[in-house]
Amino acid sequence: MTGKGTAPPEDLRIAPNSFVSLDCTLRDEDGEVIDDGDGDGRVDYVHGYGMLVPGLDTALSGLAEGDQREILVPPASGYGERDEDLVMEVDRSDFPNPERIAEGDELDAEWPDGESQTMRVVEVRSDSVIVDANHPLAGVALRYFVSVLRVRPASTEEIERAARELEEAEDAAQAEEEKAACGADHVHDDGGSHEQLITLGKRKSAPN
Repeated sequence: MTGKGTAPPEDLRIAPNSFVSLDCTLRDEDGEVIDDGDGDGRVDYVHGYGMLVPGLDTALSGLAEGDQREILVPPASGYGERDEDLVMEVDRSDFPNPERIAEGDELDAEWPDGESQTMRVVEVRSDSVIVDANHPLAGVALRYFVSVLRVRPASTEEIERAARELEEAEDAAQAEEEKAACGADHVHDDGGSHEQLITLGKRKSAPN
């Protein structure tokens, strides 16, 4: 037990392979809540396995149980800067089921060079669709309000699970790229918001 005024031992500070419990609320630059875990902002994770955005991961290192922080993460250390060239107009006929396209849908798109991207539909027009390949939080400075609830060394099982989940996430990302090469008739429908593979031609920015 740590005495009053005595710093906790290193293994009770957040470091790689620490098991950490946080109470965390994410707000944008204007103070609007982006994510509070549906009212329960508790986050349990093993530190150092890509569970957090880089800026938050770095800022938490060295904190101990009971520490509270407001952590500002700039876009470059969060979800990246916004790139307006990733807002594009796509012919509606490029979609497998043009009549089903709706604002808010997410889809997979493949470029002629084989690169694939996930895009969101932001506007549906009569003959075209405006899509955005930026992450929804790209360009947003993130304000995390964090309270460290618990820090302890992670067990071997917890570390192995975290490493496995990281590997699975990386494999899933690779699978998405491979899926994009399967053909333009691959469609998933899940509760109305569906993912479609479209093969795009020349990149063009959306008009104003």
